[in-house]
Amino acid sequence: MFKIDDLDETRAPLLDHLIELRTRVIRALLALGVGFAVCFYFADEILGILVQPLKNAFPEGQGQLIFTKLPEVFFVELKVALFAGFMVSFPVIANQMWAFIAPGLYAREKKAFLPFLLATPILFTAGACLAYFVVMPVAFTFFLGFGGTTGGLNVQALPSAGDYLSLVMQFILAFGLTFLLPVLLLLLHRAGIVTRDQMVAARRYVIVVIFVIAAIVTPPDPGSQIVLAVPLWLLFEASLVLMRFQEKAVAADKAARAAEEAAGQAAE
Repeated sequence: MFKIDDLDETRAPLLDHLIELRTRVIRALLALGVGFAVCFYFADEILGILVQPLKNAFPEGQGQLIFTKLPEVFFVELKVALFAGFMVSFPVIANQMWAFIAPGLYAREKKAFLPFLLATPILFTAGACLAYFVVMPVAFTFFLGFGGTTGGLNVQALPSAGDYLSLVMQFILAFGLTFLLPVLLLLLHRAGIVTRDQMVAARRYVIVVIFVIAAIVTPPDPGSQIVLAVPLWLLFEASLVLMRFQEKAVAADKAARAAEEAAGQAAE
């Protein structure tokens, strides 16, 4: 059965902590390096997956990407490999971070943090998938709709590989990171910095902030702004529901600890 150990009571000098930190950082960098090398080998295939939404938005057989600087595609593949390598090696990096921090936490603190650690990659992936499968095809079709003829001249979309990758990264990171809103709110609630009542009272302002953030982090089209803002609003409402359950769990934990302390004092 999975068991969570309590606080490591062994005391190690500061130098030992620094040596362990260096070891964890080196292992994380090695994992990132291996992930980068593997993904760089498959950079063409990964870039092929990333360009699929643009390819589908173009009429059949008319899609193309250009490059205006000789090393542009090389640096695009480097960025693709680094981004994909970080995603692939993230479980190892997160494990090394947890292995360094966990010995300093009590068992109840580890149990409190574990749901957030598990929810973070799941929510980020959900946001990235929403961007890739829903938002990007709609947004690219919208942008390509501006092509045609203006004043007797043809207006044709000729996106460069570098600009396209930057736009795709903007979509994926914006949706992935903003989908971590419930994790941030529940951590602040768990730490006692905000309460559920405060968040309920500030609901109207939070909704305005959500739409402002969606307007800033998405490309300048109303469709992608709304597609990001509505799920964030729903995630905010879900966070309020989870805060209610979290408050009950914290109250039950305090009652159990108080009962244990009372039983211990009675036994003495």
